[in-house]
Amino acid sequence: MALIGRLLKGRRAGGERLAWEAPNFACARTLSLTSPAFADGEPIPVAYASKRAGGRDQSPALAWSQVPSGTEQLLLVIEDPDVPMRVPFIHCVALIEPSVTSLPDGALNAHNPAPGVRLLRSTMGRGYLGPAPIKGHGPHRYVFQLFALAKPVPPPSNATTLESAKPRQVLAAVADVLARGRLDGLYERP
Repeated sequence: MALIGRLLKGRRAGGERLAWEAPNFACARTLSLTSPAFADGEPIPVAYASKRAGGRDQSPALAWSQVPSGTEQLLLVIEDPDVPMRVPFIHCVALIEPSVTSLPDGALNAHNPAPGVRLLRSTMGRGYLGPAPIKGHGPHRYVFQLFALAKPVPPPSNATTLESAKPRQVLAAVADVLARGRLDGLYERP
């Protein structure tokens, strides 16, 4: 498997394809997004990695501040822009009530999400999927993005509900971002 990773080393989806870079997510105001598990730009501890990579598929605790008044909903998107695919791999999409200001470890578990959290589809399944980059592909960034929205995300026109929508359809339906915050973690499998 490490050989495949080395052969694909130069192939990456690219940070310019993150939700963060999409025009409908642009905004000037920022949120503070942090985790006690890792600092921005630092490695994500193995406990938060995928079970396939030796972890527990447990989402790290997160906290945020500076949510503007008028926020109707928070949207959390976790993406890997370093995956050797056309677009970043979406590890989690969650809608969060605006009164929530932090999430404990494991809050994004598909079978038991924290109160105030509504989990939507990701690239594979629902709920948090921990890092599991291809062995030998080098370090991958896992970009935790939190968006404060002035109005709830509507179901996309080509889906009956948000729960049935594909993650990219949900992201395309987002409008009226009031503020945003970002936290990047790194993970590598040698």
